[in-house]
Amino acid sequence: MPILEAAPAKLNLALHVTGRRADGYHLLDSLVAFAGMGDRVMLEPGPLSLRIDGPFAAGLSTEDNLCLCAARLAGGEAAIRLTKNLPVASGIGGGSADAAAVLRGLARMGQTMPPHPERLGADVPVCIGSRPARMQGVGEIVTPLPPLPAIPLVLVNPGVAVSTPQVFAAMERRENDPLPPIPPFTGLADLADWLAATRNDLEAPAQAIAPLIGQVLKALRATGAAFARMSGSGATCFGLFDTAERASISATVLKQHGWWAVATELAPPPAPR
Repeated sequence: MPILEAAPAKLNLALHVTGRRADGYHLLDSLVAFAGMGDRVMLEPGPLSLRIDGPFAAGLSTEDNLCLCAARLAGGEAAIRLTKNLPVASGIGGGSADAAAVLRGLARMGQTMPPHPERLGADVPVCIGSRPARMQGVGEIVTPLPPLPAIPLVLVNPGVAVSTPQVFAAMERRENDPLPPIPPFTGLADLADWLAATRNDLEAPAQAIAPLIGQVLKALRATGAAFARMSGSGATCFGLFDTAERASISATVLKQHGWWAVATELAPPPAPR
């Protein structure tokens, strides 16, 4: 019987860079949420293998893919099929979400969850839970938060590649304030107000490398987003909307630029198994 796992898009609603360790890894403080869409992973018993399909499968390697790295870290064997619906290397944790889905799937097959999954990538620990959380340290400190409201949102990627190491290298300041206290949120208004007092410290250096990111944010606001920001190190941006209809209209308009755009919502936490 195949095991199916969703790998939802990860959103850094706020991302503060608070320092850098002696080994070069940056210290982060981030409010992380997940979208109602993403990749899908299927596992079946068998020797370790990986097959990739979906709209963003082209160009993805099956040799060093994080799905295989995750299985090897866990010491598990499975025939893995990855349906790639999210743009690659785009700041919404696609590869990390895929790796986390493999780890969850292997756990359902009886494999032990490996310690220190952040060795696969900073976003992997928070993606394992796929629920709202505060992520700190180098990704290894994950504090679950109450569910967020199912706020309509639009994800937009302009199709430009942004190198995460290059973005971090372009930062002018690495010792920044942590996030303010995170309250419970009841709707779009209080979430947008809180986000307005926070930052994504990677947004400015990413825009300097890829100015098109600024155009995406401007277009999101022009089509009705109550709040818009870049996620992670880019180039994907998100906009929060007051209705699903307005989000859908925005995505339709933004696609006319030739950008990848999809209307979805902040996802509820996955049901416990």
